[in-house]
Amino acid sequence: MASSPAIVFQGLTKDYGAKRALAEVDLEIRAGEIFGYLGSNGAGKTTTIRCLLGLIRPTAGRATVLGLDCRSESVEVRRRCGYLPGDLRLYPRLTARQLLTYLGRLRGGVDAGRIEELARRMECDLGQRCGAMSHGQKQKVGVIQALMHDPAVLILDEPTATLDPLMQRNVHDLVREARDRGATVFVSSHDLPEVARLCDRAGILRRGRLVAVQDVNELSEQGGHVLSIEFSEQVDPAVFRAIPGVSQVTASDRTLTITAGGDLDAVVKAAARFRVHALRSAEVDLDDVFHDYYRSESADAASGGAETNDAL
Repeated sequence: MASSPAIVFQGLTKDYGAKRALAEVDLEIRAGEIFGYLGSNGAGKTTTIRCLLGLIRPTAGRATVLGLDCRSESVEVRRRCGYLPGDLRLYPRLTARQLLTYLGRLRGGVDAGRIEELARRMECDLGQRCGAMSHGQKQKVGVIQALMHDPAVLILDEPTATLDPLMQRNVHDLVREARDRGATVFVSSHDLPEVARLCDRAGILRRGRLVAVQDVNELSEQGGHVLSIEFSEQVDPAVFRAIPGVSQVTASDRTLTITAGGDLDAVVKAAARFRVHALRSAEVDLDDVFHDYYRSESADAASGGAETNDAL
């Protein structure tokens, strides 16, 4: 029997005056998965998280975490969660160790050895005062405080912002380890390639509306490939435009550039009917897939068919 979802949104809506930040978001996040929540700046990602943690109240709808109502049982929700905010603020006069010890005591006690282990893996100097830290060092402290009590649910808002590639990989490893221990992870990001590397599924938020939820592998496959084929003679592009899965064909002298998704077998077989001088293949940038969901935004705004919102 399938386990109950760890996080549920039911018609979650949030208005800030006349501006709608979230519009009837319905979503179930499975227990034990890493879920990516994608959207451009201002799409409503942080507003969703604040509703989830009971930091603000939704205008309509509801959210639950581990069966707990995020509005009426928000203290218990926060007790079971680890949270890394996107706008992390630290006490400047405390060292990282003093801060983490203080936060651990607020939670009823956290193993000091666990803090030291995370600090070692994140290359974080716990003796440094928070006020003297760089943005990247502060982000490391934020990651440690979210993970140090081994929470059942991790809620991470842009977790690798300001971190270098090596530290980003370390964060990904720690998140996967948390998932392997049974934690459910909700990751907010505007970086689709990062979500593709880290997450099991992803939802795409556009102007406060959830426009797609897909397995990450399906999202990657949706990107498809670009084939650049140089023939020994000119070939009619119509030969390839008629192939299912081919979305675009451009011609330049004897070279055809073909954008195709899914199985490339039919494209290769069609090319084999002619003499091929050179062939190059590349995956479509996943950012292009992400931006496909946003290309109608200007048209929506012009027609009045979608609400606008600031960076919420």
